[in-house]
Amino acid sequence: MVRNWAGGRCSMSAMVWSLLGFLLFLHLYSLVSHNGGKGGENKFHSSHHPLIHELEEVEEEHIQIPSPRDKRSPRAAKRRPKRTTTLIDEFLDENSQLRHRFFPDIRSVIDPANDAGNNSLYYHPGRIWLDTEGNPIQAHGGGVLYDERSKTYYWYGEYKDGPTYHAHKKGAARVDIIGVGCYSSKDLWTWKNEGIVLAAEEANETHDLHKSNVLERPKVIYNHKTGKYVMWMHIDDANYTKAAVGIAISDSPAGPFDYLYSKRPHGFESRDMTIFKDDDGMAYLIYSSEDNSDLHVGPLTEDYLDVTHFMRRILVGQHREAPALFKHQGIYYMITSGCTGWAPNEALAHAAESVVGPWETMANPCTGGNKIFRLTTFFSQSTFIIPLTGFPGSFIFMADRWNHADLRDSRYVWLPMIVGGPANRPLDLNFGFPVWPRVSIYWHRKWRLPSIWRV
Repeated sequence: MVRNWAGGRCSMSAMVWSLLGFLLFLHLYSLVSHNGGKGGENKFHSSHHPLIHELEEVEEEHIQIPSPRDKRSPRAAKRRPKRTTTLIDEFLDENSQLRHRFFPDIRSVIDPANDAGNNSLYYHPGRIWLDTEGNPIQAHGGGVLYDERSKTYYWYGEYKDGPTYHAHKKGAARVDIIGVGCYSSKDLWTWKNEGIVLAAEEANETHDLHKSNVLERPKVIYNHKTGKYVMWMHIDDANYTKAAVGIAISDSPAGPFDYLYSKRPHGFESRDMTIFKDDDGMAYLIYSSEDNSDLHVGPLTEDYLDVTHFMRRILVGQHREAPALFKHQGIYYMITSGCTGWAPNEALAHAAESVVGPWETMANPCTGGNKIFRLTTFFSQSTFIIPLTGFPGSFIFMADRWNHADLRDSRYVWLPMIVGGPANRPLDLNFGFPVWPRVSIYWHRKWRLPSIWRV
């Protein structure tokens, strides 16, 4: 029997082109649906308050690196670099002539108690930020809770007001645990010091909170069923070998918090971490694990005091840390950093239709400054995302500018973040669906919230 091979090839070709056409249709449908149909996101952006448009304007930075012969410090004078000095080198050099550009001195302080008129409510990323008592805010690696009952924001973070040292010659820079600082505010700019709401343990050397250990990245959520405020944090020893989470509870957002226990969630080491409470009341733990090669995510128990048995690995092999999650129009987003210790690196945005994934890695969300600013997340590291009430798609990106030479003088970088506009293709192109709205963090030397914004 003679086979009609030509006809078979034509049929196969037709099937392939039909399949490609179908996939292209799905791709276009996904693009339209994720951008809100006919102008969904674009319509939202056109209705932005003028100040939102102002926040989307790009500001550039031009910083000239001084030549080695112009340096004045003894350490710099002895140095004969074998490679070209970079802006990151200058940032990490506590004797750099550019130090004031990254860590402005007290003369440029943000002081809400004294600033009035045209200076009121303006954020200045990297400047010293004072509380209502005139002291620098100590809430590093922190997170913000909005308490619906008191209509108040509470900012929790590492209270690092102590000397910086190394546990051993090659150890990371650290300070003794003092505790978790807490500040309250009605406007996200003027912060009242509520004190240390979870204090270090001075005497008991076996306690997780003994001053010789590590307490990082505290985050607090409220449990409507139990009426408790629950704090999760990274607990470690001086050598970062314990790699656990710690849990504490309180009846009040302003504490004091009672420390309960620590554990390795799901039996795995946990370092940089955060918790996320969804609209339905479910809460999740997200943490860097397996030598920081992966992130793990899993739901908390109903009382938020433990993890359940379910866990999923995400961003496997991508070596990401400092996760900060938020939700917009039913889609989950996350900002992460790379793993380079105290040195700044490039942020990445990720998106998913479920907290437990699968997560798609998108582009670097940083906009403005200059190339090195974008590749270093504006010389900072993500810690939390604050949604702006009344402005869907608008957020505050919270980050820390770490001063490894003097950790208590680390600074806060708060910047506007907008979700929307042209779609952002995933970095891992596998003819991937879906296509997500773009996440953009805008650099500003000085900016403020829209004047009509209210808590």
